[in-house]
Amino acid sequence: MSSSSHASAPPVLSPRQVTLILFALAMGGFAIGTSEFVVMGLITEIARGLGVTEPQVGHVISAYALGVVVGAPVLAILGAKLSRRSLLLALMGFYALGNLASALAPGYHSLMLARFVAGLPHGAYFGIAALVAARISPPEQRGAAVGRVMLGLSISLLVGNPLATWLGQSVGWRWAFAVVSVIALATVAMTMRVLPPGMHAPRPDALRELRDFNRRPVWLALGIGAIGFAGMFCVFSYLSPTLVHVTGVRESFVPFGLMAFGIGGILGTLGGGWLFDRLQFRAVPAVLLWSIAILLLWPLAARSVWTVLPAVLAVGTMGALATILQAHLMDVAREAQTLAAASNHSAFNAANALGPWLGGMAITAGYGWTSTGVVGAMTAVGGLLVYALARREQQRPALVLGECD
Repeated sequence: MSSSSHASAPPVLSPRQVTLILFALAMGGFAIGTSEFVVMGLITEIARGLGVTEPQVGHVISAYALGVVVGAPVLAILGAKLSRRSLLLALMGFYALGNLASALAPGYHSLMLARFVAGLPHGAYFGIAALVAARISPPEQRGAAVGRVMLGLSISLLVGNPLATWLGQSVGWRWAFAVVSVIALATVAMTMRVLPPGMHAPRPDALRELRDFNRRPVWLALGIGAIGFAGMFCVFSYLSPTLVHVTGVRESFVPFGLMAFGIGGILGTLGGGWLFDRLQFRAVPAVLLWSIAILLLWPLAARSVWTVLPAVLAVGTMGALATILQAHLMDVAREAQTLAAASNHSAFNAANALGPWLGGMAITAGYGWTSTGVVGAMTAVGGLLVYALARREQQRPALVLGECD
C-alpha cells in the first residue's frame, strides 16, 4: 500500500484538455509572480508613499516570503482531505483576498501584515499545481510539465511585473495589487471550468506523510533552494535602486530591467525542465556554478547601461533551479508528495527572505548597491556545499549494496 499515491491511473484527457489545464495553472502562477515581484519594481514608490526607506521596503518583500515559508507546509497539511481541485480553488481565492488587503493597507506595518497573509497560499498552490501537471503528463516529460506551470511565474516577470510597475508608477502602487486580485479571481473561474474532478491521487495518512517528509534527502533538497537561490533575490530585490543610483538611468527605465529579468526567467524555467529530463539531480551544480559566475560579474556589469540588461537577463536564468528541485523532490519524497512539493516553495521563499535581508545589511553597512552580487555569490557557494552533502546521501545506498555483493 506504500505506493498507493502512484497506483491509481489519472483520468484520460485530450491534448486540448491538458493544454487548458496547464494554461489555467500557469495563469495562477502569473498572478502570484506579478504580486510577489512587483514590490521590487515599485520599491522607490512604496518607500516614498509610506514615508520609509528603501531597505525598509525590502522587509516587506521578506514578510511575503516568510508567509510562503509558513503557509506552504501548513496549508498542504490542513488541505489534505480536500481534492487537489478544491484546494487549488481555495488557495487562489485566498490569494485574491490577500492582495486586496495589500492594496488597501493604510500604513507600513499593515502592509507588512497584508503581504505576510498574501504569501500564505503561494507555496501550496505551486506545489499542488506541479503535482497535477506531472500527473497528467508522461513520466519522461514530468520536468517539462512542471516547467510549463512555472512558466506562468516567468511570464509574469516578463509581462506582468513590468506592466504592474508601470501602472504603479503612473497611478499609484496600490493599483498593482488590486489588478493582481482581479487576475487571481479570473484564475479561480477558469480552473473551475477546465479542471475536472478526480485529479488527485489517494493521500497517505498524515503521520505517514510527515514521516516520509522528515528524511535527509528531502531536507537537503530544500536546503539547496533555501540557501543557493538567495543570490538571485539578493540582486533582484534591489534592482530598481541599483539601476537608478549605479547605472544612472531614470525610474522610467526600470520596467525594461524587469522585462530583461523576465526573459531570463522564461529561458531558465524552460532550460531547467530540459536539464532535469537529461541530467536529473546533476543539473543542480551546473545551475549553481553558472549563478556564481553571473553574481560575481554583477558589480561590474551594473555600471553601464549597455551591460546591465544582459546581466539582469542572466540573473533571471538562475530560476532554472526552481524547476529542477521541484521535479527532484517528486523522486525523493515517497508518500510525502504534496507536502514536499509545497515545501519547495517554502525553501525558495526562505531564499527570498534571506537574500533581501543579507543584501540590505550589506547596503546599510556602506558597501553599495552592487554588493548584492558578491553576497549572492556566497549564498550560491553555500548551495553547492549542501548539494555535495545531498549527493553523498544519494550515493550511500549504492555503497551499502556494493558491500553486500
